[in-house]
Amino acid sequence: MNKDWSELNSCLQAQIKKKDSFKSGIDSLFKLRNDLFRVILSFRKDLSRKDFDAIPFINAKGYHSKTIAYSIWHIFRIEDIVLHTLINDDEQIFFRSNYQKRIDSPIITTGNELAKYQIADFSKKLNLEELYSYISEVREGTENVISRMNYDSLKKYIPEERKQNLISLNVVSNDERANWLIDYWCGKDISGLIRMPFSRHWIMHIEACLRIKARIS
Repeated sequence: MNKDWSELNSCLQAQIKKKDSFKSGIDSLFKLRNDLFRVILSFRKDLSRKDFDAIPFINAKGYHSKTIAYSIWHIFRIEDIVLHTLINDDEQIFFRSNYQKRIDSPIITTGNELAKYQIADFSKKLNLEELYSYISEVREGTENVISRMNYDSLKKYIPEERKQNLISLNVVSNDERANWLIDYWCGKDISGLIRMPFSRHWIMHIEACLRIKARIS
């Protein structure tokens, strides 16, 4: 893991656990996300459309076995789902702003159910300009919600009715490679969700994207 990202992630994880350092932890979280988002933006500038669809580690085990386009989709579909359906109990940006049609995506899920050439084929279908519009909206929405949270709100768990709403939306596939996500998310408090989908999850997939970029360059 990138040393700076790792250290910042460790710092924010410790800070948000304590009431007196909670606000500093949120600041650290946003700094980490800013740093990581700059990398995502650099892909748009540095890579060709074909590069976004490349899958040079197709038979590998690990996050680098995907494509860069898929990885970006996956990071932000998860964030949109978790933030809006589970935490904020409102409509996902994906649906509110008609992003399935705008991105030309054949799926509404996180994409966990896809593998190998399915990932490559999926990636080629995506409208990158609209995908980048989507991820910018998701990021902004998440940070607006988190910035209004107080320390006590982090201890809350996801109510059962929100879990059932999530299931009814069909945004997590029933495939065994995906359906574990529902119990995983709903078993965490808000603090736990901040520490994974909204921070560490970004790091893991963006580092995988950088590994892909290095191979195809």
